[in-house]
Formats: sequence, structure tokens, C-alpha cells
Amino acid sequence: MADEPTVPPDPQDPLTRFWRTLFGAPRNVQDPGIFHKISLVAFLAWVGLGSDGLSSSAYGPAEAFKNLVARNPVTGQLEGQWYLAVFLAAATALTVFIISYGYSRVIEHFPSGGGGYVVATHLLGKQAGVVSGSALLVDYVLTITVSVAAGGDAIFNLLPEALRGNADLKIGCEVLVLLALIVLNLRGVKESVKAVMPIFLIFVITHLVLIGVGLFGHLDRLGQTTEGLDRGLHDFGWWGLVLIFVRAFALGGGTFTGIEAVSNGLQMMAEPKVQTGRRTMIYMATSLAFTAGGILLCYRIFDVQSFFSLPEAVQAKQTLNWVLAQKFAGHWHLGSIPIGTLFVVLTIASEAALLFVAAQTGFLDGPRVMSNMAIDGWLPHRFASLSDRLTIKDGVLLMGVSAIAILLTMHGSVDALVVMYAINVFVTFSLTNLGMCRHWIQVRREDPHWIRHMAIHVLGLGLCLTILAVTVIEKFTEGAWKTLLITSGLIALCTWVRQHYRSVEERLRKLDEEFQDPPTEDHHGGEPDPKKATAVLLVGRFGGVGVHSLLSIQRMLPNYFKNVVFVSVAVIDSGHFKGREQVEAQQRSVEESLRRYVALARKLGWNASSATSIGTDPVEELTRVCFQLAKIYPQVMFFGGKLIWKREAWWQRLLHNETAYQVQRRLQWKGLPMTVIPLRTE
Repeated sequence: MADEPTVPPDPQDPLTRFWRTLFGAPRNVQDPGIFHKISLVAFLAWVGLGSDGLSSSAYGPAEAFKNLVARNPVTGQLEGQWYLAVFLAAATALTVFIISYGYSRVIEHFPSGGGGYVVATHLLGKQAGVVSGSALLVDYVLTITVSVAAGGDAIFNLLPEALRGNADLKIGCEVLVLLALIVLNLRGVKESVKAVMPIFLIFVITHLVLIGVGLFGHLDRLGQTTEGLDRGLHDFGWWGLVLIFVRAFALGGGTFTGIEAVSNGLQMMAEPKVQTGRRTMIYMATSLAFTAGGILLCYRIFDVQSFFSLPEAVQAKQTLNWVLAQKFAGHWHLGSIPIGTLFVVLTIASEAALLFVAAQTGFLDGPRVMSNMAIDGWLPHRFASLSDRLTIKDGVLLMGVSAIAILLTMHGSVDALVVMYAINVFVTFSLTNLGMCRHWIQVRREDPHWIRHMAIHVLGLGLCLTILAVTVIEKFTEGAWKTLLITSGLIALCTWVRQHYRSVEERLRKLDEEFQDPPTEDHHGGEPDPKKATAVLLVGRFGGVGVHSLLSIQRMLPNYFKNVVFVSVAVIDSGHFKGREQVEAQQRSVEESLRRYVALARKLGWNASSATSIGTDPVEELTRVCFQLAKIYPQVMFFGGKLIWKREAWWQRLLHNETAYQVQRRLQWKGLPMTVIPLRTE
């Protein structure tokens, strides 16, 4: 029955037509070419995942540049050490390549994806894994939030003066963007990436012109760097300048966010995944290093620091990149045509749009990290489930709703959000590099080049810990504490969820042992007779739950049923949907469990057989198979097992599926009898 197609919904149903138009038609998980259809080649992966890193150039360099300010120990006045932007640009570009190279090694050693969470879990232990995973989840929610908020700021730069200061209007527009992104990502990964590709390309072209012409046409303006450095050494000394530089470098850490996205999203890439992932990482690192470093140099070349002399009310309505674009091209004219103004508008509009696109990274990678943690028992198992569009629907919805909540709570303040955002990025970066350092120490006898490989991770670890420490200390009261509190709360929640699942697993393990060798008779049943009373039992893997349910049917109605048909579904969740081999292995596992149930039932004297299906929704597939069996066996009754608690709480329904009850409601609506057999867990 697994090969029989699902009956499609009535095409005349208006609600169905609207739903399919909005989210797209269901995908067939058994389509041999499905992985090719939804996977991303390196260029599309760069668009979908690289946009997060590239878009950070809209706020990361600006945050670093504005912190090149210190109080002169001689005059007592706050002074900008803007000449340090040259060194800041070089350090930023170098750091991008160091972190990117480290994650390229992660891609090689963990080709199944998962990024920081998988690295920390496998190399540092489960507790480090849950810390890294929780940090990543909060980070991806903030990725979405800060990208949309910064995009809103950029786009409002282009509006009339009367609208720029309307905070309520800006936040309302940002919420609408978030809702649109939720819908787009529920349609599927490849569809969402292709839809935003033109925006990405416009950003790349306009910023290539801005930085290329700005640098190569005005390099002579950097000649004042030596003079400024001499003056700074006289006033602050070497140690003072180093402290100013390190503080600005660390507080601009938002520039490096998004680099880990490729290793986290490796599952969605085209084969060969490792080569595709490494190529994508090269695209991302090169584009980010060029853009972020180039923008910092252009700030210095075009004297953007004059922006800080404006009143705070004026600064609040403009971004540093808008000021840069104005100084670069605002005076261009072709006859009476203000082509410079058009260039500024196009540049900032593409930047704003790319920031909205960058939120894609949170929607693409966040649910995947969530599903990995759900498979390991840190989060409710439902977060590993796939929709009929083969997206992690619950994860997408939770990420989107959480981003909206944070956006409203923080009133869309980019400065506060960037502080919150940068902290968890470097928690994950640090744990990843620490884990890889441990890996190279463990394999030092097998790889003669282990020191060379480990050196890059040691350097990356030092950089990440420095940025993390400075950001937490400097910005603790400005929002850093909120990130630490939220992340700590999520870690505690994940630990509690895992403890609950482990206690249930222990109870089920004891049940498996209890029914490992159930007493059987010398009877040998055969194939079911459709004319006789038939029990259809919904089961999962072969074990104590299924055997207990089978014996319970016999105790409730002794010798009434002559036939028993076992029904199970090969449920394809994100853990199995990594390749055709994993899908087929899951199907074989289900079929093997059914064979064992049939053999046991026949030894007990039943006429037994089985039926199976494959899909992403167990309720939909089980219901479909049950309807088909009801046509074959007129005297049929359906049974399913369900874990119960003495005092059931709402969170137990969240952590455990309600498959049996949902199937029961559907069957009873069609007039088919079904009984849910309770299984106590206490």
C-alpha cells in the first residue's frame, strides 16, 4: 500500500486553492529526484546563506568605526582616532578568513551538517552541545530580528523627512516583512532563495562600484594615517592605542556573524556536499572580507566621521552607510539628471532589501539546529517533523514568532539588538574552535600535520574569546545581560526536556525487557480472512508498547478477532531526510518491525499481515491506510496505543504526539470504530 498515491484534495475547494497558492503544492518524499529539486548549488547557497554575513556590513563596520573614540588623557576631551580604521579594516578582513577557514575544516569533518551544535556535542560532550545549540537558536532568532530592524532603518532613510521619525510605522512595516518571510520559508528553501536572488545581485554590484571606485580613485586620502598614528602615540601611547583598537574591533563583532551558516546548513546543499559547502564558504569569506574591510576604509577616505558632529536627533534618522553613499556619489550629475542621487537610492535600497534577505539565514538554519536538538531529545520531537513541503514548519513558525516578539520588545533598536546578537555568535564560535582543537590533539598520532591544522583553531579561539569578553563587559548593562539570561533559560529548558524524555525512555526500555519473550502458543496463523473479524493495530518500532497493545486486545475481547493487521508509517523527519539512502533505510526498518509483529501474532494463533506507507505526516498516512483497510475488511476495529500520565499536563501533550487520538477522531468521523489502549508511564 506504500505505493498507492494520496488522494489529492478537492481542487474546487476555495480554501485548498488559497492554501496551495500561498504555500505551494505538497512534495512527494518518494520522488527519486526530490533531493536534486530542493538542494542548493554553491551560488544559490551563497545567496541564501551568505546574505547574512554580507549584510552584516550594514551595521558591523559602522559599530566598529563609531567606537574609535576615546578620552584624550592630555586634554580630557573625547576624540575620534579615525586613522585606526585602516588597521581595523585589515584586522576585520583577516579575521573573516581565519574564522571561515576554521569552519571549512568543520565542513570536512562533519559532512552531514549541524555546525557548532554537532561539533560541540561530538567533541566536547552533550552539555557543551546544548550550550552551543541554545546559543545558536537565540542567535538565529536575533539574526532575523536585527536584519529586519536594520533593513527598516535603511529603507526609512529614503522616505520623506516627516516619515523618518515615525517609529510605530517603521516597526509595523518590519512586522509585515517578517510575516512575508515566514510564508516564503514555509513554501520551501529553494523557492525562498530564488525569490531573493535579484536583490542579492544588486547589492553586490552597487557595493562593488562604491568600494572599488572609492578605494582605487582616492587612495591618496589614506596618506594621513601615519600622521594620525604619530599624534595618537604621543597622546595615548602604544598600550592606549591598542586598547582603543581592541575595543572597537570587538564591538564591531557583528561583522563576523553568519560565517557559521554554511556548516549549519550543509544538508540543503547539492552533492557533493562537502565540495559545495567549501566553495560556498570561499564565496562568503571573500565577499564579506572585501565589503566589510572596504567600507571601513571608505569611511576614512570620505571623512564620514563628520556625521558624529550632527545632533543626535539627526543621527537617529540616518545610517553611516547612507552618509558614505551620499559623500561618494551624491554630487554626481549627468546634465540635469542627478545620477548620484539615483545611485545612493539604489545602493541603500539594495542594502535594506539584503538585510531583509539576511533574515533568511535564521529561517534556513535555525529550524535545522532545532531539529538536530529535537532528535537528540533536547527539544520537543515535533521540531524534527517536516511539512508536506518538506520544510521544518514548526521551527520556521517558532523562529518567526520569536523574532516578532523580540522586535516589539526592543522597539526595533538596532544598536541594542546588535549587542544581543553578537554575544551568542561568539559563544558558538568559541566552542567550535575549542572542540576542533581537542580533535586535532586526539588524532595527533594519525596526522603528522596536526599542529598546522590546530594552529588556525587556536588563533580563532583567541580572537573569538577576546571579542566575547570585551562585548559582555562593555555592553553588559546595554543588553548583553538579556542575551545571557535568555540563553541560560533556554539551556535550563532543554535540560528539563531531555530529563523528561530520558525518564520515559527508561520506562519504555523496562517495558521492552518485560515483553522481550512473550509467551506464545504452538499455533501458526496464516493470511487474514476478509470475512472474519479483524483488528487493525497501529504500531511503531517493534517493542514492549506494541506487544502490550496486542495482548491487551486479546484480554479485552478474547477469541473475538481472528485477524490482526499491523499498520506502521515510515515517518520521514529532518533526521532521515538527508539523502535517498537514509529514506530507504527508514523504510526498511519499519518493514522489519512489521515482519516481527506478524511473526509474533501468528505464533499466538492470529491470522496476521501488515500494511505500511511512507510520508512526513504520520496522522495523514495512517488515516489513509486505515480507510483502505476498512474497504478490505468489513468487520474491522482499529486500535492504537498511547502513553498516559496520572495527572496529564499541557506540556506533556506538547512533548508527546497525539497521533492515536488524532487518527481516532478522523476514523470516528467516518463512522469507523477505534479504541485507544492506554499505557501508563508511572
